[in-house]
Amino acid sequence: MGQFFETIPEHLMTWILEQKMFWVATAPLSGSGHVNVSPKGGSYFGLLNNRTFWYMDLSGSGNETISHLYESGNGRITVMFSAFHGAPRIVRLFGQGSVLERGTEAFDDFVKKREIQVIPSSRSIITVNVHQAASSCGYSVPMYDFKRFRETLNEVFAKKEQKLKQGNVEESRERYWALKNAYSMDGLPGMRIGLETAKKEHITPIPKMVGPMAPRAYRREGRFNAWHLVLVAIVSALCTATALPVLQALARRATLAVA
Repeated sequence: MGQFFETIPEHLMTWILEQKMFWVATAPLSGSGHVNVSPKGGSYFGLLNNRTFWYMDLSGSGNETISHLYESGNGRITVMFSAFHGAPRIVRLFGQGSVLERGTEAFDDFVKKREIQVIPSSRSIITVNVHQAASSCGYSVPMYDFKRFRETLNEVFAKKEQKLKQGNVEESRERYWALKNAYSMDGLPGMRIGLETAKKEHITPIPKMVGPMAPRAYRREGRFNAWHLVLVAIVSALCTATALPVLQALARRATLAVA
């Protein structure tokens, strides 16, 4: 039976830290935007207390989580853990997330204070303030045996770092972020360092989605823009034009009545 908690219970905190992977889900505010779910693995997750956790966000071709958390008025994020061995269990943590990009003072202070290992593929630290934790049965989730963590991503970025040290500036992390992490698939701004590098080094970010259904620009419903102001002005003018003769007639009648 599912249970909800205002904070993460101690027994779930212990269980969470034993898991080998989790999933991160975020979405833009626009109803036409795309929901994103990303699998994460490795020893890159930590609990600060029963209301706050962090995880190391590694570089990749996608950038949805960072873009969604950066969107003004957004910040929604859900993380899910699932038991693949032992007793069945699913745990979800619902909260508001923040981004600490690598290369910023906030990132450096965070990892230094907590002695977190930064690896070549490290892109940011995501911190989350939890407002609800939920556990459920997970009876239908299959059982698997853990074999090992994949090292491919770390190896790729370690090689890029080595090439950069040898003088190949094309292999810098910042250029990779500018090319692939500057915008989300819906066109939301992504990594700020990526955007700055793209502008500075004249890098054109790669297009994400393809085909006739691919968004051409991010559209956020419910937000006023210039066209809304024009429409308001037109409606106001029409109302004034329609009401003015009526008001003038009423004024004349009032004047005659007084006379």
